Amino acid sequence: MPRRIVPLTDTKIRTIKPTENPQKLFDGGGLFLLVTPTGGKLWRLKYRFGGIEKLLSLGTYPQTSLAEARQKRDQASALMANGVNPGDTKKAQKAASSQETETFEVIAREWYTKFAPSWAPSHGNKIIRRLELYVFPWLGDRAIKSITAPELLTALRRIEAKGTLETAHRTQQNCGQVFRYAVATGRAERDPSGDLRGAIPPASGKHMATITDPKEIAGLLRSIDDYRGSIVTRCALQMAPLVFVRPGELRQAEWSEVNFDTAEWRIPAEKMKASVLHIVPLSRQALDVLREIHPLTGHGRYVFPSPRTDSRPMSSNAVLSALRRMGYAKDEMSGHGFRSMASTLLNEQGWNKDAIERQLAHGERNSVRGAYNYAEYLPERRKMMQAWADYLEEIKAGAKIVPIRAVG
Repeated sequence: MPRRIVPLTDTKIRTIKPTENPQKLFDGGGLFLLVTPTGGKLWRLKYRFGGIEKLLSLGTYPQTSLAEARQKRDQASALMANGVNPGDTKKAQKAASSQETETFEVIAREWYTKFAPSWAPSHGNKIIRRLELYVFPWLGDRAIKSITAPELLTALRRIEAKGTLETAHRTQQNCGQVFRYAVATGRAERDPSGDLRGAIPPASGKHMATITDPKEIAGLLRSIDDYRGSIVTRCALQMAPLVFVRPGELRQAEWSEVNFDTAEWRIPAEKMKASVLHIVPLSRQALDVLREIHPLTGHGRYVFPSPRTDSRPMSSNAVLSALRRMGYAKDEMSGHGFRSMASTLLNEQGWNKDAIERQLAHGERNSVRGAYNYAEYLPERRKMMQAWADYLEEIKAGAKIVPIRAVG
């Protein structure tokens, strides 16, 4: 059995005597005090990042007290929970100190370290990744008080040029938070991001907010898998990108409509916007989600029931609220956004436009034809839905992003 670690005390640290060999006094969570043969007492943190064991210096005793060392350990743990190597933060701070200046990256990481423990890990990870991808490479080593509004706008324009307006706005918001933190701590005089109101076109429009950048989709899928709310909500979130039906159709799914043998979900006409029976081919991944939740809700009517009663489906706001809880703002992602995500990428990859439209169950102008075309393009739609699910699975796992080309 592993040896139980007894937390350190100030008395034990003060009275420990040096020996011929270095001594390690562990406190828990990777924190330990290294007592050197010459009597030095050095705080160290042992941790693993990216599968590699690393060591971080946290100061010396008594200049850094036991309580302060534990606080630094907890801050490092919060960074790692959000996918950030605490060693990188320390290097940036050290580099800035050697330049005798307060750089944007140093203060941004300091701000992040302070507030990240109060955020959901997925939310914090998105914030630091935005800064690392879009701001630090160009403004990270600049003294924060010297950065002007036009310089910040130039960085934001690079994001705008990609067509991801919601990301540009969120990055601007995060930069504003960093600048205001610098003002509050006496290292900057003002927040230049406020001068950029109206400089970036609004992200909202007639289309529902969605994500179409593969790297950001991968992050969303991983955030969904890490969702810490109810199992029913998590499974609904996992199902949404695989079937891309309307949110109301998803939450009202019934077990009687699902056929595991044929791998189909047949939504009755009365539930559909166009009042036409709709067939959703179920990929291997979609079936896995259904099999996971079946022991929990399979005895009732609805696949995703309300937490209050099995006789009603989940709330119309359940998925949307979960996305907000995960840190996705209303202009970044919506319940309808999974439909736009699939439509955009499947069209870009060359799938039959009519097959895509039929799978999206968009309204049929010809009502007579619409009553008979629910099975149109079904063989191709089966291939498309499985290819789409495989593509999502691959990018979520971090595979190289490649196009999902239509078959045949």
